[in-house]
Amino acid sequence: MNTRSAPAVAGVSAPGAAAYRNIVMATIGFTLTFWAWDLIAPLGTAYKDRLGLSSFEQSLLVAVPVLVGSLGRIPVGALTDRYGARLMFPLVSALTIVPVLLLIPAKHSFAAMLAVGFLLGLGGTTFAIGIPLVNSWFPPAKRGLALGIFGMGMGGVALSGYFTPRMAKHSENLPFLVVALALAVFAVLAVLLITDRPDRPVPTTSLGNRLGQAGRLRVTWELSALYAIGFGGIVAFGVYLPTYLKTWYEMSPTEAGTKAAGFALVTVVFRPIGGWLSDRVHPALVTATALGFLALMAIVQAFDPTLDPVGTIALLCMAAGLGTASGSVFALVSQVTPQPQVGSVTGIVGAVGGLGGFVPPLVMGAIYSTKDSYSIGFMLLSDLALAGCVYAYGRMRTITPTRA
Repeated sequence: MNTRSAPAVAGVSAPGAAAYRNIVMATIGFTLTFWAWDLIAPLGTAYKDRLGLSSFEQSLLVAVPVLVGSLGRIPVGALTDRYGARLMFPLVSALTIVPVLLLIPAKHSFAAMLAVGFLLGLGGTTFAIGIPLVNSWFPPAKRGLALGIFGMGMGGVALSGYFTPRMAKHSENLPFLVVALALAVFAVLAVLLITDRPDRPVPTTSLGNRLGQAGRLRVTWELSALYAIGFGGIVAFGVYLPTYLKTWYEMSPTEAGTKAAGFALVTVVFRPIGGWLSDRVHPALVTATALGFLALMAIVQAFDPTLDPVGTIALLCMAAGLGTASGSVFALVSQVTPQPQVGSVTGIVGAVGGLGGFVPPLVMGAIYSTKDSYSIGFMLLSDLALAGCVYAYGRMRTITPTRA
């Protein structure tokens, strides 16, 4: 393990210019790769009409990148522990360009779209690169807010929901070309501007051993379960909300994408708020409160209210609860995880969180296909959120944050 010290490096006492440069770059990269990761969802209804897909097949199409991106965070997080974000961020960003461009020739075949969606999941793995990078550059007392700011990169889903269908109206290939170009520019800048801390501890054990050590920590799986509700809910709504709004409220694809972008924007705003609160109050209390609020709003939406104003208010309040919870859970991760294992634990927690976003679209699609209603899906969400609220308050509140 590298034990060199660097007293002048930010992160021990106070963050300096390098810390802020890295958090800005990481957030931009996270935003762009998340936009790429979510390119299929805003166009899901168009693919459904073109390819003659059922509701379940459409749900599967938008869910496959979520599944792959989630599972991919496990090895990517461990590789980041070993090789650092300076290598991993530009590498993953550059590789994501390939499936983005492959969406152009694949759009006429359901099987081809599933295959490209599988590859597109790579864009969802950068979360496990940015967390250990930001975590290393900021002191414990400031990590909640810093990680929350980095987490705002999930706003790439909002950008995708708003801009992707509008670009596609001008030219169906335009969104893919724009995102590919943006990723290429970022990859070059990342090589020049992203740096790992000079005293970053570098693990010398094997990938399997590091993942095994992280997997044996009880807190890894407790945090994973909570993150599956918080971040999983964000991902699920990000990929399925346009379909829900178009199907249930009969919106146009553009209008549904705009509403979904507003939902995602609220989650983006509240994620750093969750981290900021967790720097001042035990993050388990913040998580419990956010999930309890989410459960209440999900019950309201389960009764199929009119969109204006009750449905809109309920959905936006749900977004606030999900954003706050996702920020507070990772504030807790940074406090209770040893620095050399942050990437590995982040990979597992992030993977489970992403998997939490893979299942709901499939469930919602299946429920609507059989029951012609979404109410059962929202009630299931309220049950999960309430269970997470109780566990966060009853168990996670007893964990004392590590401040050293």
